Amino acid sequence: MCDHPQACPNASSPGREAAKPIASRPEQGWTLLCNGVVLFEDTGELLPDGRIIAPHRGMAPAVAA
Repeated sequence: MCDHPQACPNASSPGREAAKPIASRPEQGWTLLCNGVVLFEDTGELLPDGRIIAPHRGMAPAVAA
């Protein structure tokens, strides 16, 4: 799907989120990547084959007391 000079990671690779955005609707909370992945603002993903990747935000940094 990607035709950039340096190919973006495909939808099944672990680095799929590094693909270039081709459409974005921030008011709706999603971005379409050139590899066909829909990336949601909560870090969840919808893959082109219909599989869902649950949100996977990192742990929040500890706050010093």
